[in-house]
Amino acid sequence: MPELPEVETTVRGLAHVLDGRRIERVEARRPDLRHPLPVDLGQRLTGARVVGLHRRAKYGLIDTHRGDTLVFHLGMSGHWRIDPSEIGKHDHFLIETDEGRRLALNDARRFGSLDLVRTDALAEWPPFKALGPEPFDIDPGELRRRLAGRSAAIKLLLLDQRIVAGLGNIYVCEALYRAGIHPRRAGGSVSLARLDRLVPAIRAVLTEAIEAGGSSLKDFASPNGELGYFSKSFAVYDREGQPCACGGTVRRIVQGGRSSFYCPHCQH
Repeated sequence: MPELPEVETTVRGLAHVLDGRRIERVEARRPDLRHPLPVDLGQRLTGARVVGLHRRAKYGLIDTHRGDTLVFHLGMSGHWRIDPSEIGKHDHFLIETDEGRRLALNDARRFGSLDLVRTDALAEWPPFKALGPEPFDIDPGELRRRLAGRSAAIKLLLLDQRIVAGLGNIYVCEALYRAGIHPRRAGGSVSLARLDRLVPAIRAVLTEAIEAGGSSLKDFASPNGELGYFSKSFAVYDREGQPCACGGTVRRIVQGGRSSFYCPHCQH
């Protein structure tokens, strides 16, 4: 599933083509993805000028001068394609600009979504209202308050979008490794000193992944078709049985139905 760095990479790629441009035409090539597309999507977007692109958690946002925001989620396999040479069966939504550029939202598994929300109502939109702060905005003290009294594993709590918005499995594994925290440690037992290491580790991992264009696992590619290469920097993720830099061996456990990778020597 595309995580925060992949969505940020996508938004930045789309901005080169969309920011400041007028949408000449849109085409919904099916009525739904994970859920039905807004019935007035075409009417509200056609002729609108894009005035900004940004990200919230794992959602991409495209603002128009009409006060609407197109909100997209890439689901498990979604990605945007810029100026594709041909339109394929999994290109479910198309945008054409006044410069003659074309964008296609490709989603083979159709777990993604498209919504059109009034820009001034985004904060109260139900999926956003439930979200916690961004990982770049939270500080160790705030994170400690959000984890206080929680007996669930720190790995699972960091994946809870109500606690921190946008963190996913790959980058939580890598951040916990850098901070030396075992993924099974109870969230409420993580000391402030450890959180003082964890928060910068989260930010560093995400920043490095964004700079690398994300991690291209399975279906993800940036809008220009380039593959992210942060996966070449994984210290523990997807490295079960391989050596850690300390000389130990990376292990894998399953938490909440997801694989957690860690070094038992470095993380406790």
